[in-house]
Parts: sequence; C-alpha cells; structure tokens
Amino acid sequence: MPEIEQVTYNSPDGATIGQSTSEKISFYGTTPITQRAGSAQATSIWGTSATTSVDTARTAVITEICNTLIAVGLWKGAA
Repeated sequence: MPEIEQVTYNSPDGATIGQSTSEKISFYGTTPITQRAGSAQATSIWGTSATTSVDTARTAVITEICNTLIAVGLWKGAA
C-alpha cells in the first residue's frame, strides 16, 4: 500500500478545507487561491429577470463553475 497522508481524522462532525473565504486552497500542485467572488456566483438560472435570458444566465453559471474548478486545480482547462 502506498504511503499517503490522511488530511482528516474521521471526526463524527465531518471535515472542511479552508476555515474562511480568505484562506487559500488548491489541488494537484496548482497555486493556492482564496474563494472566488463574482456576480456569476449569485446568478440564478431559474430566477432570471425579464431582461436576462435563461441561456445567458446558464452560460454565466457554467462558465463560473468551470473557472473555479480550473483555478483550484480540480479540472484541467484548455491549454
């Protein structure tokens, strides 16, 4: 069995990574970042206004999700 480091100790309450939005985290050797902030995170696909189409809101949300996963190293972006 390979040697691995356990990052939790099986607490009955669970585990968390990052205690605040200003704490930096990353995965797979990427540069750690703080929690992303942006208007797209607050965009609701279903609660769009009359001036915003569902497709526009959906695109904004999906783009923000992709950018966040890429930034923390959980998804490799286009080269």
